[in-house]
Amino acid sequence: MDLATLKALKPTEYAEAANGYRSTSDMASAAKDRIENQISAAMRKSLKGEAATAAIGQLTELGKNFHYIQTECGLVGSALVAFSYEMEAAKKKLDGALADAKAGGLTVNADGSVSYPPGGEPGKDGKTPEGGQSANLTDDTASAIGRQAANFNPNPKARLAQDCADRISTALTEATEVDAKWAPKLRALKADDDLTVSDRDWADVSSDTKGVEAAGKQYVDSLPQPPEKGDPKANAEWWKGLDADEQAAWISMRADSVGNLDGLPSTVRDEANRMVLAEARGTAQVEYDAWLKKNPEPTRQTDYLNPMTGTTMKGVKVDSVAWKKWDEARKGAHKSIDGMDAIQNRFDQTGTKGLPEAYLLGFSTEGDGRAILANGNPDTADHQAVYVPGTTAELGTVKGDINRMVNVWSVADANADGKSVSTITWLGYDAPDSIPKDAPFEHYAYDGAPALNGFLDSLEASHTGDAAPHRTVISHSYGTTLVGAAAETGNLNADDVVFAGSPGVKVSGADEMDVPKGHVWNAEAEGDVVPDLGRYGHGGDGINFRIPSDEQFGANQMTTDTEGHSGYWDEGSRSLINQGLVVAGKDDEVRLKPPPNPLTSEEVMRSK
Repeated sequence: MDLATLKALKPTEYAEAANGYRSTSDMASAAKDRIENQISAAMRKSLKGEAATAAIGQLTELGKNFHYIQTECGLVGSALVAFSYEMEAAKKKLDGALADAKAGGLTVNADGSVSYPPGGEPGKDGKTPEGGQSANLTDDTASAIGRQAANFNPNPKARLAQDCADRISTALTEATEVDAKWAPKLRALKADDDLTVSDRDWADVSSDTKGVEAAGKQYVDSLPQPPEKGDPKANAEWWKGLDADEQAAWISMRADSVGNLDGLPSTVRDEANRMVLAEARGTAQVEYDAWLKKNPEPTRQTDYLNPMTGTTMKGVKVDSVAWKKWDEARKGAHKSIDGMDAIQNRFDQTGTKGLPEAYLLGFSTEGDGRAILANGNPDTADHQAVYVPGTTAELGTVKGDINRMVNVWSVADANADGKSVSTITWLGYDAPDSIPKDAPFEHYAYDGAPALNGFLDSLEASHTGDAAPHRTVISHSYGTTLVGAAAETGNLNADDVVFAGSPGVKVSGADEMDVPKGHVWNAEAEGDVVPDLGRYGHGGDGINFRIPSDEQFGANQMTTDTEGHSGYWDEGSRSLINQGLVVAGKDDEVRLKPPPNPLTSEEVMRSK
């Protein structure tokens, strides 16, 4: 960049342009929310038929388009602000050097060199030291030599001229570097010339975001930073202390960090995580399509070979071994997409059967993936419920866990006497991958316990209601072990705890669960073998081996009418209704199993 260009440059104009892009982003966000959570939701609630379905489908696509505009314009705005910030620093150095040169009576030349007039004390010959021109050198060694020569020059203006020239050179160099860094990033921030927001478009947004984030590190680092290892309350105070531009920059350039930061408002976390979700979904689809091209589907059907006779059975076809292996690999390649589609499907259900807006409070595709999804805004809810799933839980299979909390919400909402309810699926830890191989180990529970406690605390920090909400923690299978570990090692910020199919919770009794007496509930269904399987691994303190299903544990034993390990949330079941009543604070309406009949004195004597 030359001197004339930098002199004429006005970084504030880029900041003003950024404001325009951010305003457009905000308008697109408002339009998206209105379409998805008001118009489409109302149509799902009141309209049926093919025409309604088609209209809702078109509105859904329109909402996605507005989401794309929101994300891209927000990113452009942040990129322009970051560019303006860095260029302003270079411009200030130039302006300072030019001002000093003018005050010193110097002349700045077009090439950046600085001329100085005669000046200083007359020499022995009686002559005033001559004027001259600074060295205009960008090489560090040559510049050092130039400065050294100026220091020995009897004309003091020479030293000032060289200093101004060096500062001008530094400013031009920095401005050139800033321009070279940002020019390709800004040119990349453009959409395709069609009217369809495709998976590839979202993949490009993901790439653009990484580019802007890397280029804008200096700007983001200049902003107030989140508290290091801050608790949810400290995080909440940090966010409140940011101005609107700073918040917008964090969301657009560090959405993954903002979306998973405990204590921030649920609306903020949801906005950030939906951006991450859309980008991850587009990237995953592009990668899956590439996998399909690289691994074409083999012939599926093959003749059946009778194992008894070794002959081919005419007219009988079976799936080939090659196809089975290919399909297994295909399912693995598609698994994360299945989970992301399940989350999007819940968004699209808003309004159906009265379902409230959903909030994505945590999301990641790393490892087995993470997903925290709320039905209803927990920040304003009177009743909150957090569900912790167990063994094999991961992003690819999160659909079932999401549906369980949808069912709990429906029951709790129907029994909440008009008070608001939010039920949350919390897949915020690395669950064991299998029962025989991983579930016997306790480290999954203790590793995940701090994250659960942090999230429960965050629900308190971000809550905006006048009164503290009633909070229930529901857990299943190995998830109950994690909840027990959370109570054992920290402060379980809950009012009620519900266990279902528990193999043991690392403590020996309900009085150790860090909730008021009488507020620990347990459900064990007929045919659920997991409690007995886990009894000697996670039960009690390692000596008593108690689990929540044992009378001595002290939990309220709820009746169940479902069978096996996974039916506790079947629609219409008493197993589900009991949980919903606990969430709604209707403890007296929960049906309990009758206590075991005590032995008569005659039976006691016979037993001896």
